[in-house]
Formats: sequence, C-alpha cells, structure tokens
Amino acid sequence: MTVRRWGPVGMVIILGVVLGAILGSFLATVAIRWPREDSALRGRSACDGCGAPLAAYRLVPVISFVAQRGRAACCGMRIDRLHPAGEIAGVLAGAAIAAVASDSLTAVAGVVFGGLLLLLALLDARHYWLPNPLTAALALAGLGAGLLGLQPDLASRLIGGAAGYLLFAGVRLGYRHLRGREGMGGGDVKLFGAIGLWLGWQMLPLVLFGAAAAGLFWALILLVTGRSLSGASRLPFGVFLALAAGGGWLVLE
Repeated sequence: MTVRRWGPVGMVIILGVVLGAILGSFLATVAIRWPREDSALRGRSACDGCGAPLAAYRLVPVISFVAQRGRAACCGMRIDRLHPAGEIAGVLAGAAIAAVASDSLTAVAGVVFGGLLLLLALLDARHYWLPNPLTAALALAGLGAGLLGLQPDLASRLIGGAAGYLLFAGVRLGYRHLRGREGMGGGDVKLFGAIGLWLGWQMLPLVLFGAAAAGLFWALILLVTGRSLSGASRLPFGVFLALAAGGGWLVLE
C-alpha cells in the first residue's frame, strides 16, 4: 500500500466513502426540499410523507433504505428514490476523490466541485432546474481554486469559462433560430461555462463528448423501456454535464 502525503490510501478512501455518503444524503434532502422553499437545515430530520421525526438509526445512508425496503417505517410511504440516488452518488464520488487527490487541498477542491455538481444534477434530474446562485457558486469556486494555484492554471480556466459559455450560448441561439423553439436551457449554458472555469478549455471537448454519450445512452434506455421520445422531449442535460465534468476532473488529476 502506498502512502500519500496525507495518509494511507485505504484509510483515506474509507473516509471518502463515509463522508461522501453523508454529504450525498444531505444534498438529496436539499434537492427535494429547496424547490418547495423548505430548508434542509431547519429542525430535525423528518419523514417526507408524514413529517414524523426520524431516529438516528433510520438515517444511515443506503443501509436504512434497504433495511426498510424503500418505505418509511412511520407511515409506509415510499421513500423518495432521490435519497438513495444521492447517497450512492456521494459514495462513488467520495471514493474517487480520495483515490486520486494528491493532497488535502486538492481533496477539498474535489469535494466542493463534486458536491456542487451533485446537487445541480439532482435538482435537474427531479425539477429540470439549474439554479443561478448554485451555478454562480460553482463558477466562483473554480476561480478560487485557480487563484490557489491548483491545476489547471488560471488562464486556462478563464479561457475555458468563456469558451464553454459562448459555445453553448451559440448552440442555443442557433437552435432557436432554426427550429423556432428552445432546445437548450439557459442553465445548461451557464453550467458549461462554470465547468470550464474548473477544468480549463483543454478538457471541454472531453466533457462535451462524455455528456453527449451519456445523454444518448439514457435516451436509448428510455426507448428500450417503452418510453416515446420526440424532438420536444425533455432530457436533464445538466445531469450528463455534471457526470462528464466529474469524470473530467478525475482524468485531470
């Protein structure tokens, strides 16, 4: 087993898994409550169905969901699938960040990047919504990471932010001009710009290809399972951008 500057690999990955599960659970709760203006920080954790307070042993990420067979013990209502989805995504992201981060500062940056991307993906998956304040926070954090000297350099980040935004803005305007309707949300445009501020312009082609491939794969799954798709069908492209951007960060590291 190799030893990093900040601890043995095995212990670091276990810590990443635990913290990722906790963070994923919290972000899933935020994604469910935010659109209805209900803070995830106010009061004790409660059932989404009946509002009954939840004991600590019912809040263990993933395990509690499996043990309760996907239903709340207090009222029998189905537990929102966004909870286990966020928790599993948090586990995977935490393990991946811990495995590739070379020092504690890079790990913290990875957690910030991964956490914001995960929350944006969960909100887009459920509500087709990429909030401007959250995207702005992602962009500012990318600039901050560059100012701290993390790779890529600040110039690459600034070019990436401008290139990502302008590319998607051009695609959006072109589609609207040709088809007479929206084909891409403004949130996707801002998100791709924010991703450029994190990964630099060099990684944008890889992210774009990965997001397109993920979107195509999801569309094929929908078709195979009997869902009809048309030019007017909505797909949460922010989810695929977030997934590809996370993979791009791992490649970069």
